[in-house]
Amino acid sequence: MIHTVMDESDERLAARLASDLALIAAVGETGHVTRAAELLGIPQPTASRRLAALADLVGAPLVLPAGRGIRLTRAGRVLAAASARALGSVTAAVREVREEIDPATGRVVLGFLHLLGRTLVPSLIRAFRERHPGIRFSLVQGSRRNMLRAAREGEIDLVFLAPMPLDDPGLVSRPLADQELVLSVPRSHRFAARKRVRAAELAGEELVTLEPGYGLRQITDDLCARAGFEPRIVFEGQESETVRGLVAAGLGVAILPRSGPPGSVAGVMEVPLSPPVFRTIGVSWPAGERLPPAARAFRDHVCAGMTDLGPGFRGEPPPRGPP
Repeated sequence: MIHTVMDESDERLAARLASDLALIAAVGETGHVTRAAELLGIPQPTASRRLAALADLVGAPLVLPAGRGIRLTRAGRVLAAASARALGSVTAAVREVREEIDPATGRVVLGFLHLLGRTLVPSLIRAFRERHPGIRFSLVQGSRRNMLRAAREGEIDLVFLAPMPLDDPGLVSRPLADQELVLSVPRSHRFAARKRVRAAELAGEELVTLEPGYGLRQITDDLCARAGFEPRIVFEGQESETVRGLVAAGLGVAILPRSGPPGSVAGVMEVPLSPPVFRTIGVSWPAGERLPPAARAFRDHVCAGMTDLGPGFRGEPPPRGPP
């Protein structure tokens, strides 16, 4: 009697495939059997035999020759993607088990928007590591959109961002501080000597801002919409310091957090908005009991309260604007 893949239950077939999940995931990542074998620390002939056995088991070829390497078939791509997801879950579980045994040597995967890396993230990590010197950090930066996706999928433990996500069932969020946003203009701009500027006065101004998907871009778009005009965007960037540099070069104006005391950025004046505009900086993490012990400890440290975050945060007297 010929035994085929159709004779097995999904559960039994998955159990037989489980031992080789790492191999098919590595082949998908490297596109080469030899490199996949090196990655897993096994001989190349062994990897080739196991791939052939996998193909026999599922009843379809998983790889095809492609130049000096190989490419996955459709069946291979399906298995490789599922294997990568499964291995990610197992890796997270192993990490959690290790940290349950010794939480003092765990690791926190922390995501944050670029600008928050100037003072916020270093100050929080420094204070935390004074009490937990053995805990390590992996730092990930990106857009608000990408950081939220990574947090939902468990790729990162905690993420600092603004504005905070609302009504997201995949995340738990906690507000931390309100940071003032100001209008950054070139020193030669007509607004540079103003004490404050209304949002409606920006109609027709050339704006420099972040790309869609970033929190500051969302805030800028919403502010302009409430003032009743479509923003005239001339440059889009991926991090705030580049945007500030374009303002200093006279290429437009931008809505940004305060950089520090007046005159701290050459070529840029920071003018308060009227009424004042703040963005809420918050921390988000995956919903449910999914945080490893080290990440839980850092979350509790962050949520216990933040101090000494510098000028421009609500509760502190803001720096004096231009006369």
